[in-house]
Amino acid sequence: MGRVINEASDKEYYQAFCFALREEIMINWLATMQTFAKQNTRMLYYLSMEYLPGRFTGNNITNIGATDIVRKVMRHMGRDFDRVLSSEPDPGLGNGGLGRLASCFLDSLATQQYPAVGYGLRYQYGIFEQELWDGIQLERPDPWLLDEYPWEFRRDQRSYNVKFCGRPIRTANTHSDEVYDIEDCEEVRALAYDIPIIGYDCTPDFSVLTMRLWTTKESPRNFGLQRYNAGHLDQAAENIILTDVLYPNDNHETGKRIRLKQEFLLVSASLQDIMRRHLIQNPDMSNFKEKIRIQSNDTHPALVVVELMRILTKDYDFSWNQAWETTQACTSYTNHTILAEALEEWNVHRLSYILPRQYNIIERINLKFCNKIRKQYPNDEDRVRRMTIINDGQIKMANLSIVATHCINGVSALHTELLQKTTFKDFAEMYPTKFTNVTNGVTPRRWLLHCNPRLSQFISERIGDQWITNFDQIDQLQKFASDPDSQREFLKIKRQNKEALRRYLLENYQEHDFKGKLIKVKIDLHLDALFDCHIKRIHEYKRQLLSALHLIMLYFEIVDNPQETTRIQRTFIYAGKAAPGYHIAKNIIRLINCIARTINNDPDVKEKLQVVFIPNYNVSKAEFIMPAAELSEQISTAGLEASGTGNMKFSMNGALTIGTDDGANVEMRKTVGDQWWPFLFGASVQEIEQMQTNQSYNAWDIYSKYPHIRRAVDSLRDRTFSKYDAEHQALTELYHSLLESSPGRLPDPYFILQDLIDYYETQKKVEELYKIPEKWAEYAIHNIAGMGQFSSDNSIHKYAREIWDITPCAVNKELLEHIRSEFRAHDQCRIIGHH
Repeated sequence: MGRVINEASDKEYYQAFCFALREEIMINWLATMQTFAKQNTRMLYYLSMEYLPGRFTGNNITNIGATDIVRKVMRHMGRDFDRVLSSEPDPGLGNGGLGRLASCFLDSLATQQYPAVGYGLRYQYGIFEQELWDGIQLERPDPWLLDEYPWEFRRDQRSYNVKFCGRPIRTANTHSDEVYDIEDCEEVRALAYDIPIIGYDCTPDFSVLTMRLWTTKESPRNFGLQRYNAGHLDQAAENIILTDVLYPNDNHETGKRIRLKQEFLLVSASLQDIMRRHLIQNPDMSNFKEKIRIQSNDTHPALVVVELMRILTKDYDFSWNQAWETTQACTSYTNHTILAEALEEWNVHRLSYILPRQYNIIERINLKFCNKIRKQYPNDEDRVRRMTIINDGQIKMANLSIVATHCINGVSALHTELLQKTTFKDFAEMYPTKFTNVTNGVTPRRWLLHCNPRLSQFISERIGDQWITNFDQIDQLQKFASDPDSQREFLKIKRQNKEALRRYLLENYQEHDFKGKLIKVKIDLHLDALFDCHIKRIHEYKRQLLSALHLIMLYFEIVDNPQETTRIQRTFIYAGKAAPGYHIAKNIIRLINCIARTINNDPDVKEKLQVVFIPNYNVSKAEFIMPAAELSEQISTAGLEASGTGNMKFSMNGALTIGTDDGANVEMRKTVGDQWWPFLFGASVQEIEQMQTNQSYNAWDIYSKYPHIRRAVDSLRDRTFSKYDAEHQALTELYHSLLESSPGRLPDPYFILQDLIDYYETQKKVEELYKIPEKWAEYAIHNIAGMGQFSSDNSIHKYAREIWDITPCAVNKELLEHIRSEFRAHDQCRIIGHH
């Protein structure tokens, strides 16, 4: 860094430390890649538009078992370990659960030594940085690349040209299959940046995989100088800014166009790189389908099947049938949602303009597929209309992904069942063997070993440390759940983690007034209070509004009876971002902050209730919140949460779950056992389906029947919590959404009032159990012990076994030692040369 140590800032020290550490990691990285090449093993290529890795440095140190020595060295050099590591930004490469899942999977692939590469996009600004101005969400650029980022390696020799628009020129391959050249197209250069993904190992022989990210920022080819000189500044810069922001707002044409280009950029550059890697090790493409597996994380990379068909038929002279067989064998697709509005579609005119060659292939795939439906189900044109890839001027990317891949998986048992019975019922009937389930998981390295060292030590002292790479062994913790010493130790650790979160918020919490001016607000958490945490994306189906209405009901109870002494203290912690264009979700954030302002400033209430909304939620903040949490809110409308992974992280860290029987909650309840899962509530999937089918649900009936619910709902419009007219309008809109219909929308479509009374009563059970700390600890330890199958290692083993058919490939020790000796020789030469 060009600084002597006593002059270096913490940020400079952090960067110098990372450069030193990554030089050690480079040895294993080279050895891992050379091992894969030497063995010419089948490779997995994981394509995801999102990764949410969190800070790498602390996790990397944890995974190579160097935490203690690094702390000692930094202490010896007069540096604070935690402050130095906090200099690292969170990489802004993801949004929520989808991206965090992808990062957990890369960690597990590396730890379990599978041959794999992850591909994504290097977003300059990530999704957005959330600021709260007087309770209103504002989006700021997330400048995570403002300073040099020491964990990325620029690979100038790895760049590829990606072509958009233009005029397709029809030609044919030697099999007389129609293929296309392109003229007058936009040619965009994608440049690679690599980030090492370090697998956990208690020996120095750890594996290191590659996460390769593409950017369009770094090439003059991508800038339209002629357009710029002609005054068309936006058009001139469009291809430069393709990787500027994750998920540009697609409420307008430019945003839609950029998002489609982003998706194809990921697919095209990654496929070109996959082909290059394959041909280095193999003489031709004849064994491509034996050596390559490509996983699409949701439909964002769905165009991979189309582009692979184009490349095989055009550039490698495959017949259409050969290419189709190869594409299906190589590709598989993970579905993450049953929400109709979240199933991705692209307008025919937009896609055919931006990707004309690929659109012709989609048309051909669809024609062949529709003919196959008609042959298998004669005289059933309704089925054809339901299943077609192109319908009403829209291209259904999920349908394309199902047709063109060999396997489609859901991410929890309930989700997969609903996919087969409802969303993709016709496809499941036609392709009964294509659908499977792989329940999501999270890595116990980051989400327990790294973020909760006190609890990790507690576990290892009792059952050993094999759980770190074989999390099934966590079930051995059950036998300590009723042990009084273990209960007391667990409660002590939980309080220490609550204190750590308290200190973090005292040092870092910031609020803005309505003009954007930072105002000093002291958030001092009550350590004796129950920490009730609802942290995730803000969405109606995740039902932060349900939690807020319960909070209002508690507020009124305390206001009515301030002298009541049997009530426990409660601290409600919220965090999460709303999509920039999601108006109702932003209103929910505003409501929570209005409630917080009222409660936290009421002298009769604030000692019993406390509400905190932590802005700009990210992985680093989650690493403070999860270990401190005592109650985990997993309260989505049954049937709408595909899986959830926050539910698993909370349970691993010793929180009890209040939740509906939805997503992975169902499997978590079964593995923990109903006896230790006391806070289940809400209508089941079947009950909700019945109410929807019979149109029997009437929110107004519940509002009218229960006075305490009516009072809470009325407070949304009677100015109990709103100070300004704009707040009153926002909260009134939430009132109307619960009780009144609007175009295309029924009242309370997410059954909030339906489940509120059961939720309210279940929260009373929470309070009663919390009054018995040792009993609460017994439940919590049982919950931790039941999380064995929810490690992402288990998920990856199932993918590897049932979908990818790949096997672990440990680092070749001879190769590793050879590379180490080369590095040692280089260092020795440098030292001798100096002397």
